[in-house]
Amino acid sequence: MSSQSPTTLVLNAADNVEVVVDERSPLHGHKRARAVIAAGDPIIKIGEVIGIATTRIEAGDHVHTHNVDADRRPVSADLAGTNLVTLDRPAPRTFAGYRRADGRVGTRNHLLVLTTVNCTSAVAKAIVDRARGTGYDDHVDGISALTHQGGCGIGVDSASLVNLRRTIAGYATHPNVGGALILGLGCEVNQLSALLDEYGLTAGDRLRTLGIQDAGGSATAIADGVQIIGELAEAASADQRSEAPVSHLAVGLQCGGSDGFSAITANPALGHASDMVVAHGGTAVLAETPEMHGAEHLLVRRAATSATADLLLDRLRWWRQHSEPEDNPSPGNKAGGLTTIAEKSLGAVAKGGTSPLVDVLRYAEPLRSPGFVVMDSPGFDPCSVTGEIASGCNLICFTTGRGNVSGFVPSPTLKVATNTAMFNRMSGDMDLNAGTIADGQDTVAEVGARLFELFVQTASGRQTSSELLGFGDDDFVPWQTGIVT
Repeated sequence: MSSQSPTTLVLNAADNVEVVVDERSPLHGHKRARAVIAAGDPIIKIGEVIGIATTRIEAGDHVHTHNVDADRRPVSADLAGTNLVTLDRPAPRTFAGYRRADGRVGTRNHLLVLTTVNCTSAVAKAIVDRARGTGYDDHVDGISALTHQGGCGIGVDSASLVNLRRTIAGYATHPNVGGALILGLGCEVNQLSALLDEYGLTAGDRLRTLGIQDAGGSATAIADGVQIIGELAEAASADQRSEAPVSHLAVGLQCGGSDGFSAITANPALGHASDMVVAHGGTAVLAETPEMHGAEHLLVRRAATSATADLLLDRLRWWRQHSEPEDNPSPGNKAGGLTTIAEKSLGAVAKGGTSPLVDVLRYAEPLRSPGFVVMDSPGFDPCSVTGEIASGCNLICFTTGRGNVSGFVPSPTLKVATNTAMFNRMSGDMDLNAGTIADGQDTVAEVGARLFELFVQTASGRQTSSELLGFGDDDFVPWQTGIVT
């Protein structure tokens, strides 16, 4: 930060706006002009263009949606590789995790009941309710039924079915899962046998299947399901934590309920922590593709190859064809001081730090290589995190300015507050306050290093605020595209 005052922050010497940090001001988190800005001139924040002035703005005036429009310049893959950073390799670090047969390492040891179709939800929840009362959950981190609203009324070749099957397979084989039961109905589009065949899933002591119609109905299926959970619990109870390199961490990066401080405090602090994970040989996964519009040039410059840049730009083109990026930011974002999608996106991509972009995945695709990765997803937080977990993220870090309260089984979710006022108001939901950066008490690097230590502690078993509240069973939202018939 180039300058600081008790009431405003200037984030870059090139900026023609400053951010109001005085909590007593009605413009807390919003922008004011540092000097006169002529109509048609760029609005510059954090050294980047976030919009264009639609009218003359006087020095000290509020700069927001009433006098700013989006900047819509195209981005080319020719920028690939023009901003590649080499990270220094630090001394090795470890965490206490669960080593799995496929070589991955989990941060939790959950049992899951997964469902092929919405119609199985009641039976799945009944199985888990009864299993929890038997003591089967005494030696695992939890037993959860992850239900959803899809699985039928969709085409057999539809993107919705592809996403759903890929998500279920990713959860069933996730390193944070000590055992899974996949529950089917029998007549759904998402046939259990086809799911197993497509992803090479084989029933065993850690993966079981059950069909309600084949079992003879709900009562029998519930009884059979409880017995299966007991058998899975017996196998999973033998799992013990052991030291593993931090290179086995795969952190899903999320933001929700963003505000004017997101790009100043929590998101760049998470970016610093992400770089630390990558420097240790681990993986950081950025999602929410619609929230990259307006800042895609920053990611393209970091693409390790032009092919990687093309993958990213292809997904952004798809979103432009199927949605309206300028519908972002949300009303809550705007109330918090974010004016354009470019401004929101600058903060959103800051979560990815400075590491080279090594891969771009479709929704819920398995991770292919360590490093900084983009996974295509909607900006809807539960749907986005569901995809990141299905890809293999064993830890989630979620920044929020307005105050998000979600949790995501089976991956522990750390919540980082962007401002001190919200952190104090909702401290029971938060795990770290990055508002100390705006308060002048800490630097981005200091909070980022603190967050990295929380990653290691949480991966080793320290419970997050959402875990202590018992949250996470209700935020499983596979991405359903297209119509339902």
